[in-house]
Amino acid sequence: MSTIQVILIALFCYLGAIGSIVGNTIGWYCLGRPLVASFVVGVIMGDVQTAMVVGIPLQIAYLANVTPGGAVAWDLSYATYIGTAMAIAMKGTVSDSGALIGLAFAGAGIGGVVGGTMWNVHYALDVFVNRWANKVAESGNCKKMWMPNIIGGQAIGFLCRFVPAVIVLTAINAGVEAGIAIPGWFTTTITTFGSMMAALGMGIILAFLVKKPVHWAIFLFGFVLATYLGLSTMAVAVIATLVAVVYYSILDKKDNKEVA
Repeated sequence: MSTIQVILIALFCYLGAIGSIVGNTIGWYCLGRPLVASFVVGVIMGDVQTAMVVGIPLQIAYLANVTPGGAVAWDLSYATYIGTAMAIAMKGTVSDSGALIGLAFAGAGIGGVVGGTMWNVHYALDVFVNRWANKVAESGNCKKMWMPNIIGGQAIGFLCRFVPAVIVLTAINAGVEAGIAIPGWFTTTITTFGSMMAALGMGIILAFLVKKPVHWAIFLFGFVLATYLGLSTMAVAVIATLVAVVYYSILDKKDNKEVA
């Protein structure tokens, strides 16, 4: 990774955060999504194909990640940007896609912990910003309310995410340039771990979505279409839409009859 690439990826680590300057809709719910984050890293590092190879499993694994009450125990945005960058930078040290995905999860583990920790640090430092905002509010000068939010809040958020990301990415880059070889046992471990994480993420999201036995049948029907009939994702999505329309139309008719 070049210095410019490190800076750009670190910048997007900040932009993809909750409460970044671009807002939650563009930031956390768009740039912060693993698949989008992987694509962004792929564009920056000039290897979109590898980014998508690791981005899809990361997206699946983190489908069920939630932030109840704003609590961030595991920062999936930070995890994905760091994990994808590490996988692309070190792809020459592994021999297959399974190990590559495992390498991305290893990097994501580092990024997720660092991001979560720095988010809590951000929360703690925001106490001073809140006091600043209270003083401005008490003064009655509404024109200055932007100062604690933009200067205080965004400055703290930027420093808490951008600076650590630069440090982590620089450390990864230094390891690559030093030619640090990955031991065989570690490659085997991360390959197994990467496969398990994707399956775990899918299992967690199914635990939320599957409420009735018929839902399992619908899920397995889609699995058969993709795996055994070889249909593309778009084809499966179209069929799923048609099934959903028919399914909910039947439920609506049933509910109307019960009401009548």
